[in-house]
Amino acid sequence: MAGPTAPQSKIGELNERSREIFRIVVESYLETGEPVGSRTLAQRGLVQLSPASIRNVMSDLEVAGYLTAPHTSAGRVPTQMGLRLFVDGLMEIGNLGDDDRSRIEGQIAAAGRKVEDVLTEATTLLSGLSQHAGLVVTPKREAPLKQVEFVPLGNNRALVVLIGEDGLVENRVIETPPGLPHSALVEASNYLSARLTGRSLDEARAQISAELADQRAELDNLTAKLIQSGLAEWTGKLPQAQPSLIIRGQSRLLGEMSANEDLERVRQLFDDIERKGDLIELLELAKNGDGVRIFIGAENKLFSLSGSSIVAAPYRDEKQRVVGVIGVIGPTRLNYARIIPMVDYTAKVVGRLIGDGR
Repeated sequence: MAGPTAPQSKIGELNERSREIFRIVVESYLETGEPVGSRTLAQRGLVQLSPASIRNVMSDLEVAGYLTAPHTSAGRVPTQMGLRLFVDGLMEIGNLGDDDRSRIEGQIAAAGRKVEDVLTEATTLLSGLSQHAGLVVTPKREAPLKQVEFVPLGNNRALVVLIGEDGLVENRVIETPPGLPHSALVEASNYLSARLTGRSLDEARAQISAELADQRAELDNLTAKLIQSGLAEWTGKLPQAQPSLIIRGQSRLLGEMSANEDLERVRQLFDDIERKGDLIELLELAKNGDGVRIFIGAENKLFSLSGSSIVAAPYRDEKQRVVGVIGVIGPTRLNYARIIPMVDYTAKVVGRLIGDGR
């Protein structure tokens, strides 16, 4: 579990009394959404100190930047820096119950065999369990190829035509070796078509390059050079398949509005979500590393105005390659202790089902 900035070392700067009061304030705020005052802590017997002593500690935490007093309220709420400190250093992550595990396993498994159906169901399920919006970045998918042809253009040039199973046609002009006969173009076309059919270009490229390097292919030198030229020209120049974003449960983000500023925050969050390119870019960061990543408020420019959080985890395919990210988005006042294991387990279930060939 990690975030863009992890001030775990700052936990050591707080004495035991400050850590305990800070933890209780944050947990109470995450549960109720209300500012927490020193008198409340004393009356509930949560801290065995006088209201004045509690107030002094809370004042010190405010000076340190971990708590703030909203408006004219006597109570305090955690700042985004305080939430980060709590999430990374003080929060006790709960265990996901057997009922939640069974529900996640059962509903996602019943979604069908299509990857898109599995991901859509997983996102909908996360939204329902968390009572916030669920989202997933689907894998990049490069359409398999159907045919490749080399067409002579004269003057030591040839047109490479790639035809995908989805009907997409890509053309590239390449330089051909001097003295290349027409038969070499036909041989290169046949050779590549036999190896590319039903595969993506990336899947076939490694095998073809290895065959040429080991001279296992029965090709003359000029034809081999032609194929190498074609592979070099395609590398990095075909349009890359882009990941797509599935979001479910956006209406749940309206559920806790209590004031005009809340309405404005949710409106801004909807605007942020509509900027799907930026949101995908943010979620792609969750691929870098194992486990759950947490993005809190203005730590990322996308949420600098709406003050929202994302809890996200990568999921893997049958070859244990990270192919996508799944998570929950909502206000910074998320129930992190419950949502973190929920997202983590859902990502593992999705990966397992995808790995089973769905």
